[in-house]
Amino acid sequence: MPFVQASNTLTNFTGTSSFTPLVGALIADSLAGPFWTIVVGSLFYELGIIAITISAIIPKLHPRPCPTQVNCQEASSLQLSVLYLSLLLISIGAGGIKPCVVTFAANQFDMSRTGVASRKWNYFNWYIFSMGLATLIALTTIVYIQDNFGWGWGLGIPSIAMALSIIAFVLGYPLYNISKPGGSPLVRMSQVVVAAWKKRKAPKPINPCLLYQNREIDALISVDGRLLHTEQFKWLDRAALTREGDAIESPNLWRLSTVHRVEELKSIIRVLPIWSAGILLVTATSHQSSFVVQQARTMDRHLSSSFQIPPASLSIFTVITMLIGQVLYERAIVPFARKFTKNQSGLTYLQRMSIGYTINIFATLLASIIEVKRKSVAAQHNLLDEPNATIPITVFWLVPQYCLYGLAEVFVNVGQIEFLYDQAPESMKSMAIALYCLTTSLGNYLGTMLVSLVHVYTGKHGNWIPDRNLNRGHLEYYYLLATAIQVLNLVYYVVCASFYTYKSLDEKKDSNEDA
Repeated sequence: MPFVQASNTLTNFTGTSSFTPLVGALIADSLAGPFWTIVVGSLFYELGIIAITISAIIPKLHPRPCPTQVNCQEASSLQLSVLYLSLLLISIGAGGIKPCVVTFAANQFDMSRTGVASRKWNYFNWYIFSMGLATLIALTTIVYIQDNFGWGWGLGIPSIAMALSIIAFVLGYPLYNISKPGGSPLVRMSQVVVAAWKKRKAPKPINPCLLYQNREIDALISVDGRLLHTEQFKWLDRAALTREGDAIESPNLWRLSTVHRVEELKSIIRVLPIWSAGILLVTATSHQSSFVVQQARTMDRHLSSSFQIPPASLSIFTVITMLIGQVLYERAIVPFARKFTKNQSGLTYLQRMSIGYTINIFATLLASIIEVKRKSVAAQHNLLDEPNATIPITVFWLVPQYCLYGLAEVFVNVGQIEFLYDQAPESMKSMAIALYCLTTSLGNYLGTMLVSLVHVYTGKHGNWIPDRNLNRGHLEYYYLLATAIQVLNLVYYVVCASFYTYKSLDEKKDSNEDA
């Protein structure tokens, strides 16, 4: 594939596999529950890996290698169809796995405020750490196998590992704390909007204590506690106004909603502006991994006379920095910050994310500077028109930006997941994690649009992102554009965060209250 087409294909796949979790989350929260959603999703994922492994083994299902990158044979319609089918199956599988694994694992612990405060470790930090550790194995062991033993082995081993993990997960069923689905969150939110609209002419409720509450109706969706009334979006409170003719014991929920259900909708509305800030962050950085790999291919990657670092393995520095950063954050930064903020978590989610956004800006700016350096060395050695030549500049010039991106992930990724999980209603936890995945999806699609527009409108001469010869492009300009987008996004985020109101939850159980 040409460079831009290949980059867009990869980004679109990432976007699709980050969009399907929204569907998976709705199924988990409404009907199937997290456990069975994970199982079914894992089976689809396994089928996708098997299909792409077969395409790598059978010669007719993939184009011939083209090491010279000149007059390369492009993939046929059949080969592309097999590839896209495999990626589609993997995307469907990801829809069942991504939104549910975080919440299902969290359900095995006491995630109440008192439970979290009593622990010296943060579940979300260690979840991201374990994902990073898996990525590290993929970028080292699996990439080494792919480069030295072929794609058949490189894809076959993960497919076997995935099959074993499915078996192990299912066998653990008797040990798990299985939560029951509480019905469709979309239906509940729609009921609140409809009920509020029907009472739009009613006077605004003055005393929140007069609003309708029914613990029996809310039992399945308020196991950990009831959401308390908040002063924002008061027009929605009309949904909980009782009127003559309303059946109080068993109401028509399209006419009368409880305070808890109204506050569920308010909680989702409140998180959306903060959530949306992550979209532009992904938009600005979505293609950088593939761009940096192409940069690395032109640089000196030798660690010794006989060993070269695979370009795709350079992201190992992001992962290593993230892993080290997670441990240091948990063991050093949190205790230090706690002395000043008096917050059990050291920093709030919003403060943590703002630091990550800022670091990401500097990482992208540094990427632009490094690209200028790479091209200047190529010009000095008359290699600008030699796309396959090795420029005499070490690939380790790229390491600082990778490390900064890894450091940004320590703050942004964990902050976003923890924020969405904690601030979402308990019956919408999977949906909240799906929103995190949807950030990646929308950001990748917008990133594809941005790269395509830049590629088209910067013209044939002086194109910022050329298809074949990166040395004659202006990738540094694209990085500067991405930096500017992130700066504007940071300003937007700070404004949204300054107006954010945390949800109010009464965690007392009914039995304790009765006592």
